[in-house]
Amino acid sequence: MGILPVGLHQAVGHGQDAHATCATANPEMAPPPTGAKNSFGSDSTFGLYFCSMSKIILVTGSSGLIGSEVCVYFAHELGYQVHGLDNNQRAVFFGPQGDTRWNQRRLQETLPGFVHHELDIRDRAGVLALVRQLKPAAIVHTAAQPSHDRAAAIPFDDFDTNAGGTLNLLEAARQACPESPFVNMSTNKVYGDAPNLIKLVELDTRWDYADPNYVHGIPESFTIDQSKHSLFGASKVAADVMVQEYGRYFGLPTCCLRGGCLTGPNHTGVELHGFLSYLLKCNLEGREYRVFGYKGKQVRDNIHALDVARFMAAFVTAPRKGEVYNLGGGKANSCSIIEAFSIAEKFTGKKQTSVYVDQNRIGDHVCYYSDLRKMRTHYPQWDISVSLEETIRQIVEAWRRRGEC
Repeated sequence: MGILPVGLHQAVGHGQDAHATCATANPEMAPPPTGAKNSFGSDSTFGLYFCSMSKIILVTGSSGLIGSEVCVYFAHELGYQVHGLDNNQRAVFFGPQGDTRWNQRRLQETLPGFVHHELDIRDRAGVLALVRQLKPAAIVHTAAQPSHDRAAAIPFDDFDTNAGGTLNLLEAARQACPESPFVNMSTNKVYGDAPNLIKLVELDTRWDYADPNYVHGIPESFTIDQSKHSLFGASKVAADVMVQEYGRYFGLPTCCLRGGCLTGPNHTGVELHGFLSYLLKCNLEGREYRVFGYKGKQVRDNIHALDVARFMAAFVTAPRKGEVYNLGGGKANSCSIIEAFSIAEKFTGKKQTSVYVDQNRIGDHVCYYSDLRKMRTHYPQWDISVSLEETIRQIVEAWRRRGEC
């Protein structure tokens, strides 16, 4: 995309003209002309007041599952003015079924003071200009190319987005707001397939760890080296290490959250990304769900987007430098695909249709759940608040409400 003047054509608020958006984004600018409208369709004086009285947070990937949850949580619970950066790249990566414009519209229509910036994180000059303009009090980076399989088909787009885009944001933060906490949404795929080397036990409906050292799950000290990651995992390793380095080398307050299966009702799940959301959509539509290898007993820990946003808020409130956390649902919120089928059927009343493919995805984990002890030690006020069953119930209701199932 072309580089547009930041805060003008790139910034879009529901019912806003360009000048009103600029003024809302930066209260030091001259007031807009009489009659300019903010995101409420009212006089922009409120937008100026709102901005001047609120700390600004910049959220990349704001139309996605985690980004949108962060926008809502920081606005409603913490009183931040939210600027979202997103260009619907998920639709480019995954086609129309990955389109997130509906979520962008939801934020613009329901979130007071929300400003949308149509910007690609690979646009280094555009990112720097935006961060310099906003000087946000916090940056939460969730934008990414998130698929193993897609990465192999678009290796340059994958690396430029995941590694290059992260570096663009880090350097912009170092230049414009080095004291502001920087939260990077990483992935447990930085560990590659090394978790598959742990001794396992096969149970009736799942695999589990037989090694007592992993009774609580995978800790942050687990190796990320000498394993098969997929190109997606490799690009996320580059971003993860760079975020740590900006914390340790430059002293920025940064952290990497190595997510398990992040999920929730606002997920636009597709086959290549979004395990629970896509599985439940298939169930509701009576569509065949493909199970790739491991007898359908592969285990994932699932964490609701709300609990992700809550932990990010805890970090922003009391940041550390160059930290890493394994952010997942833990063993209590874990399930295999077979077990997910059963829970889905409980809430939909429909039998899950599936087909088994006797070939696992490259770099896929047989069993993975996060050891949450470090997170709970550093931030004892945080814990998982949404159970697996409640998460699944919410996703089912969301698919029905959106009228797509």
